[in-house]
Amino acid sequence: MRVAVVGHVEWCEFAEVPHVPRPGHIVHAARTFEEPAGGGAVAAVQLRKLAGEAALFTAFGDDETGHRSDAELREYGVRVEGRFHPEPQRRAFVHLDSDGERTITVLGPRLGPSGADGLPWELLDETDAVYVTAGDLDAVRQARRARTLVATPRGLDTLAEAHVQLDALVSSGRDPGERYRPGDLDPAPKVVVRTLGAAGGEWETASGEQGRWGPAELPGPVRDAYGCGDSFAAGLTYGLGAGWEISKAVELAARCGAACLTGRGPYEAQLELDS
Repeated sequence: MRVAVVGHVEWCEFAEVPHVPRPGHIVHAARTFEEPAGGGAVAAVQLRKLAGEAALFTAFGDDETGHRSDAELREYGVRVEGRFHPEPQRRAFVHLDSDGERTITVLGPRLGPSGADGLPWELLDETDAVYVTAGDLDAVRQARRARTLVATPRGLDTLAEAHVQLDALVSSGRDPGERYRPGDLDPAPKVVVRTLGAAGGEWETASGEQGRWGPAELPGPVRDAYGCGDSFAAGLTYGLGAGWEISKAVELAARCGAACLTGRGPYEAQLELDS
């Protein structure tokens, strides 16, 4: 299979804390670490682990952090197709509390790829599935060159303006920034998938067929919720790109999300191809 992500990267600094500090309070981190993350990066690494290889069409800030993000993603085995823009690299600070929940502060605007960046979009003509987290209007339309197109509502305004047919939209029943309502996109996605955290989730096709899935079994103790949603989306993208029925694809997606939950950071415990 050939898979790709059109999306964004954030350089993240993680701090493991007993709890998120209340206003005016100080907490002491037991451990800190940092690495490139963000929805596009997390999904690309997960897809690489499932398919053996994956491409990431993205943009970086033209600063030390942006170049470091590019280099480290390549070390994870991702084929990076990106351009460096004059803006600073987007960063984020992530509190990881004792329950494994993540609380994120984002620094700077999201940098997504542009259709004018001169990226090798023609590669998508032979790509089975693409997951979109960020990009301008032309980048979204370029992503439609793939056989299967999956997206998140984070860039809902751009998706609406592009008027492309999505094979699936991965929304959230908990995160206000990732919700979708019927009529938000024209044409409507062929299937809308709504994640409900530990409760599993539900899906509905444009023709009205519906289904649900329960939580996947955790392969270990809960450590870190960061990246679970985009690992889920990557699993769904892989399954749909492989031609699976939606019910089978969401089962793999749930396994990807559950595996990610048991590792430190988004990559340590992501589901491998032969797991």
